[in-house]
Amino acid sequence: MNWDDARVLLALGRELTLRRAARELRVDQATVGRRIAAMETDLGSTLFLRTPAGYQLTTVGEMAFEMAEKMEQAALELTRRTRGADNELAGEVRISTTDSLAYDFVIPALKALHLEHPDISIVLNSTSEVVNLSKRETDIAIRNQRPDNPDLILRKLADWPMGLFASIEYLQRHGIPEEGNGFKGHDLVMYEPYWRDRQNPTLVDEPIDQARVVVAVNSSMMVRRSIAEGLGISEIPIEMGLRDGLQRVWPSRKRSRPYEVWMVTHRDLRHTARLRFVINYLAKSFTGSEAD
Repeated sequence: MNWDDARVLLALGRELTLRRAARELRVDQATVGRRIAAMETDLGSTLFLRTPAGYQLTTVGEMAFEMAEKMEQAALELTRRTRGADNELAGEVRISTTDSLAYDFVIPALKALHLEHPDISIVLNSTSEVVNLSKRETDIAIRNQRPDNPDLILRKLADWPMGLFASIEYLQRHGIPEEGNGFKGHDLVMYEPYWRDRQNPTLVDEPIDQARVVVAVNSSMMVRRSIAEGLGISEIPIEMGLRDGLQRVWPSRKRSRPYEVWMVTHRDLRHTARLRFVINYLAKSFTGSEAD
């Protein structure tokens, strides 16, 4: 089995359907089906069972899948080490971050970078999902969770307190909520993954059991926009609330846990010149952005 075959095996083993595997490989479904059939013929073994739930690995298929993963790791290691030896200030760098951080900090940094180093091109992916740097899904990740992988190099970019914000329009209509009554009589905007994952969600450590959640969204930028449109009150980094010109509610209160921003890259890429320059420009963009 060569590496091209292994990639097809891995894609179908992970995605379970021809359609999803084809999308992952950027080929058509028929190609994936033909490649799997050809592999099974060459090996003289059935790798997948065709079931109503999708393609399921057989015992032989699981063994082949495990070996293909080892091939994948070797290929990724080769790529990382090759890229790490590149000293030219040119080429592609991939960045993954949230929409809010991209809008306020990353894109301004990329403008400054481009003016000085126009041969460095950026692929920017705005997502709230955690990407896998070890599998080269991105070169640099800017996220609000500190990873614990020892192969990653971390740099803390910000440590923002979280505050409660609303629009002037909302406060004119509803007034300021009374502390200690669970936001009774008020509308809230919630970050949906947090809201769904907690049995007793809070905003700035205040229970929300008496409030009405009028909109739940899955990105920080949509939280900010919803607040600005007067849909309700919500909790965001004070830095961003002030940037948006929103009204601080309960100015003396902050969430007990701050909003941290970490920049992460893989250790094997630390000597890549273009990565070092991109990292420096990104870090400068966050300098002096912390709010009181």
